[in-house]
Amino acid sequence: MAQRLVGVSDSVFPNLDLARAVVARVGADLQLAAKPAPPEILDVARNADALLVTYAKITADMIAQMKKVRIISRFGIGVDNVDLAAATAAGIVVTKVPDYCIDEVSDHAMALLLSLVRKIPASSARAHAGRWEMPAVVPIHRLRGTVLGLVGFGRIPQLVAPKAKSFGLRVVTFDPFVPQTVLDQAGVERVEFADLLKVSDYISIHTPLLPETRHLFSTDAFNKMKPGSVIVNTSRGPVVDEAALAAALDANKLAGAALDVLEQEPPTSSPLFGRENVILTPHTSFYSVEALEELQTKAAEEVVRVLSGQAPRNPVNPEALASART
Repeated sequence: MAQRLVGVSDSVFPNLDLARAVVARVGADLQLAAKPAPPEILDVARNADALLVTYAKITADMIAQMKKVRIISRFGIGVDNVDLAAATAAGIVVTKVPDYCIDEVSDHAMALLLSLVRKIPASSARAHAGRWEMPAVVPIHRLRGTVLGLVGFGRIPQLVAPKAKSFGLRVVTFDPFVPQTVLDQAGVERVEFADLLKVSDYISIHTPLLPETRHLFSTDAFNKMKPGSVIVNTSRGPVVDEAALAAALDANKLAGAALDVLEQEPPTSSPLFGRENVILTPHTSFYSVEALEELQTKAAEEVVRVLSGQAPRNPVNPEALASART
């Protein structure tokens, strides 16, 4: 029997030793594409039994050329870089790892919020420059008694909520899909999106990128936000219209923003660059040594399940299982 092959489109890992050891359980070898471009990805995916993907775009045309692939397993939570309709039509199940970095991202969201509200980057920059100027960063307002609005209430914001409440914040959320029992257990109030914009002193975004969430935060949303409020985004860059955000900041409708994700990554330019009231981090909220080890292992384990004839734990298109390749 020929050795199975698992292709890897692209990687952010120091090495793929953990994934290689996992897929070896089903007699598979791992092969990384020479670079994350369609021709090189197809060199390893065209005859592969499975494909592991990080950020590379996996298009319908590419999927049509993958004659043996049974599973596309994403090293990550979102799957907006994979053409799900094409994969489903081809009988390829797509999986994700929804629980690998929930501590890291929830910590990062709170760190961004605290740094923004307490104006820590601006204060630090002045102090390093020899400018011991407290008046330059006032006013700073108390956190306790203010309102944090969470857009989405999945695994990550469910960890943000108790961290925020420990600082004395009232937490509300807009998520039409989460069960009420989950909100009751968390002590978090469900509100409509328009009400969240109106009552929140701080908004933290935790929604996937979908057609209906692209530019969810645009001019209309910013105009409805509480004057002097701030926004934090650790989800997906295109959920926020950067030009509209810049305009809202220019008009002093918002007091600041903290973003770990941008519409274009890496960015070549952005209207948000160079602003003292904007904190930017280079899509690092997911990262810790432990998170990457967990991610690599769990994504590879989904490959092993499918190649072994088992059901994956986190299919994004479960309907593909009915016509899955064997």
